[in-house]
Amino acid sequence: MSFYTLKIPDTLASFIRGLHPQIKKKVKGSLKMILDDPEIGKALKDELNGLRSFRVSRFRIVYRMAEPREIQIVAIGPRDRIYEETYRIIAREAKRSKSDRPLKKEDLSIKDGTRKP
Repeated sequence: MSFYTLKIPDTLASFIRGLHPQIKKKVKGSLKMILDDPEIGKALKDELNGLRSFRVSRFRIVYRMAEPREIQIVAIGPRDRIYEETYRIIAREAKRSKSDRPLKKEDLSIKDGTRKP
């Protein structure tokens, strides 16, 4: 029995449903293995620090440990391009979260009638 929950974005869930039945079975089995032992995947480095990668045939499942007891699937895809795609996803998330942050007084310092960026 796993004490973790798995969070899979809708786009990845539909991607999994569209896979070949043999690969789909392997991916689902691998997701169960990740739930049972989140440390099973290889820790990624550099720009992808904080993420883990689990090998499924020629595919990789990239995931991260999030809130207590939650595993977020970030990307699933073939080895030859999954890490570049994951980097784009992470960069997009960072850009989105930066623009969603509340403005601080310093962000709106007004001098000479102009707003400072």
